[in-house]
Amino acid sequence: MTYRIVMLLLFVSSVAFSQEAPKSYSFSLEEAVNYALDSSYTAINARRDVAKALKQKWETTADGLPQINGSVDYQNQLKQPVTFIPAEFSGGEPGTFTPVTFGAKQSANLTATLSQVIFDGSYLVALKASTAFLEFSENANEKTRLEVRKGVINAYGGVLLTEESVSIVEKNIDAITDNLSETQALYEEGFAEEEDAEQLQITKLQLENQLSNTKRQADIAKQMFNLALGIPVSAPVVFKDGLEQLTLENVSLEISEQELAVEENVDYKIADNLTKQRELELKLEKSKALPSVNAFVNYGTQTQDDDFVFFDSDTRWFQSSIFGVSINVPIFSSLKRSARTQRAAIALDQAQTDLEQTIQQIQLDTDTARSDYQFAIESYQTAQKNLELAERIENKNQIKFREGISTSFDLRQAQTQLYNAQQELLQSMVNVITTKAELETVLNTPQLRVPYQESK
Repeated sequence: MTYRIVMLLLFVSSVAFSQEAPKSYSFSLEEAVNYALDSSYTAINARRDVAKALKQKWETTADGLPQINGSVDYQNQLKQPVTFIPAEFSGGEPGTFTPVTFGAKQSANLTATLSQVIFDGSYLVALKASTAFLEFSENANEKTRLEVRKGVINAYGGVLLTEESVSIVEKNIDAITDNLSETQALYEEGFAEEEDAEQLQITKLQLENQLSNTKRQADIAKQMFNLALGIPVSAPVVFKDGLEQLTLENVSLEISEQELAVEENVDYKIADNLTKQRELELKLEKSKALPSVNAFVNYGTQTQDDDFVFFDSDTRWFQSSIFGVSINVPIFSSLKRSARTQRAAIALDQAQTDLEQTIQQIQLDTDTARSDYQFAIESYQTAQKNLELAERIENKNQIKFREGISTSFDLRQAQTQLYNAQQELLQSMVNVITTKAELETVLNTPQLRVPYQESK
């Protein structure tokens, strides 16, 4: 009976657990950025790339440290080879041969070898290359973090844009519904034309269609935001910051006046890393013309017997040991090394050209980002004024329409102008946020570099 009660409780608890609501989240923009830098899929893999580079550095270092290897060999000659010797050696008739076998059927051999690199130019270059690759991975991680930050800001702004759009369209539908009801009543009483009601009906249908589409876009924008943060796309999220609040916080021309330090730009760092790697590749090819010196010590023990007695205590084992030094001197490669060295030199020239192009591209990107940000602020200020004008124009046309001075076509045109002004203002607010994020990314602001010890 007790067993049944326990099983019933386990079943009920499992059902209750399965019916729990999915975890919900709540973020301000700053909180969302910090969360994504730690938990987004791309940020996680970027940190793993740094960890891999660190392991690769040690892998390269270990190549020049002492190496110890052991081996165990066992042989059982199922059919021993036969050798013919003159029969006269064993008292036989001269001119004839006697078949004999040498050695025992079974043998065992245990060997341990210690090897050490004494000198290898390519190893010294490889050590420097592994350090350069680790630095490259750190810079790539920094670039990823900057892109993650920018992506989260864009996604956050996109969600706020669609949510504000839904709210505004719903208000517009409520207003047009009231106008339509009034106009239909006037039409039924003979104080308005049927076309007036039809024009308003067209506007309402368009707004309803726009609302449905905007709601779908809002759902997609939220899923994109969740994906950028590395959380389930279906998880509910509360957005603490409002669009207007974020816009006002991001309206600042001080950042446009910030000096560009090209060396701090992550794209420059990566291009510089690639140039250093090409330099090391050239040194590597040159180092292959140098001799290499390796030393080793070998120690082994072996025994033989016709029977498998290798684990018996009275089995006799015979030791041997060898010390040796090997020197490999490249002499002639039919100009292969020369060709590879020249190819590495050309690759270095290309990397230096790419670095120069990157410097110019960074300058262009910075100037473009500054211009876009200033234009976004100006467009935002203009959109505010345009919305005020559009609201006054629409309000005047509402009054004229009710008084019979203006036609429904004029009213619809004024309403369309108002709706466009509303959307332009929302879009201009988002543009202020996103263009500032783009400028901050080019200027490498804020500093998001993480040393590899913290990336692991």
